[in-house]
Amino acid sequence: MESLTLTELLKQVAGEFPHRLAVSVPGKFDITHYKLHEVIELAASRLLANGIGAGDVVALTFPNTIEFVIMFLAVIRARATAAPLNPAYTTEEFEFYLSDSESKLLLTSIEGNSSAQAAASKLNIPHATATLHDADSELALSLSQQDSDLNSVSKLTNEPSDVALFLHTSGTTSRPKGVPLTQFNLASSVKNVKSVYKLTESDATVLVLPLFHVHGLIAGLLSSLGAGAAVTLPSAGRFSASTFWQDMNKYKATWYTAVPTIHQIILDRHLGTPEPVYPKLRFIRSCSASLAPAILARLEEAFGAPVLEAYAMTEATHLMASNPLPENGPHKAGSVGRPVGQEMVILDENGVPQVANVNGEVCIRGPNVTKGYRNNPEANKSAFRFGWFHTGDLGYFDRDGYLHLVGRIKELINRGGEKISPIEVDAVLLSHPDVAQEVAFGVPDDKYGEEVNCAIVPREGSNVDEAEVQRFCKKSLAAFKVPKRVFFTDALPKTASGKIQRRIVAEHFLAQISTAKVPKFGA
Repeated sequence: MESLTLTELLKQVAGEFPHRLAVSVPGKFDITHYKLHEVIELAASRLLANGIGAGDVVALTFPNTIEFVIMFLAVIRARATAAPLNPAYTTEEFEFYLSDSESKLLLTSIEGNSSAQAAASKLNIPHATATLHDADSELALSLSQQDSDLNSVSKLTNEPSDVALFLHTSGTTSRPKGVPLTQFNLASSVKNVKSVYKLTESDATVLVLPLFHVHGLIAGLLSSLGAGAAVTLPSAGRFSASTFWQDMNKYKATWYTAVPTIHQIILDRHLGTPEPVYPKLRFIRSCSASLAPAILARLEEAFGAPVLEAYAMTEATHLMASNPLPENGPHKAGSVGRPVGQEMVILDENGVPQVANVNGEVCIRGPNVTKGYRNNPEANKSAFRFGWFHTGDLGYFDRDGYLHLVGRIKELINRGGEKISPIEVDAVLLSHPDVAQEVAFGVPDDKYGEEVNCAIVPREGSNVDEAEVQRFCKKSLAAFKVPKRVFFTDALPKTASGKIQRRIVAEHFLAQISTAKVPKFGA
């Protein structure tokens, strides 16, 4: 296991299941595991010929396309580090992420991404596009050196310690934390996902989640490929409720994984426009934010499959715990299940393990866990204590060993699985000339789990309103980070010592609005 790499695992799959379907895009592509391996090797040789190699970071910003899948795997095959980025970022955000990751190259689709390209240009980072015209062609890569040597790739050995993936996770500080994940981390997590859900070459899924997050990337894509199973990418390049079941039926899907927001959209469509027939699913998986027990029950009733809630985070290369398949034990609504492939403990503030039904911080260690945040000793000191990685989530184990999350220590706003740092929102709003004081906070939301709200004390004599605040935010923040509601006040509530506490501000303004009854949490 210690010598395991994701690239070696996928190579084994290509040899064992060469003619089985690996990736499909309805109406465009049906690519086998062997063909996928072949095109990845060619793309990796092109990267090597253009000076990309071990330790170099390559940023990728794509919709959910076959080109992303190929280039992501080609980058890590070349022993470089893939850094997927959300296409919805602003130029300012791209500039931060490209700079912080020290990216050497930006890859996009042929359509490009103007915000990413503007940021790359400012940082003198070269930009290239990737296009696959049809299933039998080579990938067209707009790099200056067109010649490549496949021998250069065949001689290359991927090491378990190679940093394959670099992602940022929003922290409660204003600076998002860089999380390096190795080939060994990725392979370990893929094996964990395969194991708990018994994924095999007979399985198939439709990917509904973005590939710049570990949920879609690890649980949806890489675990399927690592099992010799099939993945369908929606032809629109993103989730589409109108084509979801059509794709699921066409490709004989056996399962899917999604965030609660998407499960609710799928349910709503089922209630309003039911399909004539649904595929026979082994299970439905939910992760990245808590799933209300009522929604879980409705999903099971509607689609006749067990709904397995899981718990994950970027630092754990996604999966940490999951409810089991029915043959391996009960699945409990309101619980995220049992630890998978790693050690997990509930610790108090002194590092003492807690007994069943006693709250504490959820802590983990195992082969899937990052060795530490990049260039962030303070964050590492805080996260790695008593020999464990500290998740920042509060929870307890019941007497059956199932984990229940009851809240979180961190102040992140979890909007449909998107983790938003309120301090990042604060920083933007406090730069507005008419804002004297401001604090951003999360409020419960029926659709997204949480929404971003903020409270503002305007400068004297200003006429700033909600529309202006939102317009100003959109210049510097991706749309999902922009406050949905803005409260104006003469003063922000403070503690007895005069400090402004986010939790107290949130409670003060929550009392004024209708909110969801179920608290949302998780990673």
